[in-house]
Amino acid sequence: MDYYGFWQMLLEEMSAAPHHAERRIVTFNDARHYAGALSQLKLLKAKRAGVGRIQVAPLIRAFFVPGPGAEKLMVKYAGAVCIEEDLRIQVHALAGEKSETAAMPWGVKAIHAPQAWSKSTGVHVKIGVIDTGADYRHPDLKHSLAAGVNLLHRGMLPLDDNGHGTHIAGTLAAAGGNRGMMGVAPRSLIYPVKAFDHNGSAYVSDIVLGIDWCVQNKIDIINMSFGMKTRSKALHDVVIKAYRAGIAIIASSGNDGKRGGDYPARYPEAIAVGALDRRHRVAAFSNRGPYIDVYGPGESVPSCWLKEGYKEMSGTSMATSHVTGAAALLLALRPGVSPRELKLLLRRTAMPLRLRKGQRRSSLGGGAADALRLLRAGVRARRRVAKA
Repeated sequence: MDYYGFWQMLLEEMSAAPHHAERRIVTFNDARHYAGALSQLKLLKAKRAGVGRIQVAPLIRAFFVPGPGAEKLMVKYAGAVCIEEDLRIQVHALAGEKSETAAMPWGVKAIHAPQAWSKSTGVHVKIGVIDTGADYRHPDLKHSLAAGVNLLHRGMLPLDDNGHGTHIAGTLAAAGGNRGMMGVAPRSLIYPVKAFDHNGSAYVSDIVLGIDWCVQNKIDIINMSFGMKTRSKALHDVVIKAYRAGIAIIASSGNDGKRGGDYPARYPEAIAVGALDRRHRVAAFSNRGPYIDVYGPGESVPSCWLKEGYKEMSGTSMATSHVTGAAALLLALRPGVSPRELKLLLRRTAMPLRLRKGQRRSSLGGGAADALRLLRAGVRARRRVAKA
């Protein structure tokens, strides 16, 4: 393969494109071709303007390139590279209202997390939250947040300028005690991975880099409260890499109120989450269907917000953080649980849903998450393995 010619063609297309043109993900099918292209790129860095705008994703052998099309590359290097559009992806939350406090949110109680705390509080479990960042000044989160990473501004703390990530972090691991909010796994440690901007929008490439960072830093679980309608080969490839590395990916299914759902939740390696209302029925806005592994509380969920405040929000985003918190409680007891086993345990221990008129249980997928039942089943499974 002519690596110099490859980069020359790509850099020419970049220079001809408008500054804010679409972005492309270029993936190499062969590890040797990727290594050759990477080596050539390093040689070009000192010589060619624009090379610094190209980002590298070694986990999936990909380059993220600003600029449109690249159809010429596809023709010339057919079979060696795959080129796809770097799509936009959005967080899965609906507009909410400010709340005075969130001491013991209804969702934390609904999944029986407080009853599970005598067995596990999630201690030492590392949760990667790929989102809008987190409010490091919030009193209920000050013992729950690690440094994480800011993919939009490298070298800066992943500070939240939207609120969504702080809300997710609160449900997961707030530890405010009697005067503040308590999350599902209050002694777990949140690693905010800021991939989303102040509008709650990101590129697929940012998500790929976020998952890559989580794999490199040996994160235990990744919370992904976002999605898009279109399949992405690059996103699926990196989800598979995380799955094979033993990292559970728990993803929200979307808020369209339809059968089916968004990616990455629909990938078989992910744990797909739908939302419940306060009556323990599938929320009207939640996507549903046989591919949903489990449902969590997602309607009018109070949690931490910016400027040390609290806010009620609805969405499968909120449901996902409850399920991720329950998974953290289990992993603190059984650190070796694989993503596949975690999914099976979540499905097996879920409680039956309350059905709306005309609904069939089989059309909805999994049941309602229950942290206490999950821990009990996890302990029983460990004893069976020990006896064997």
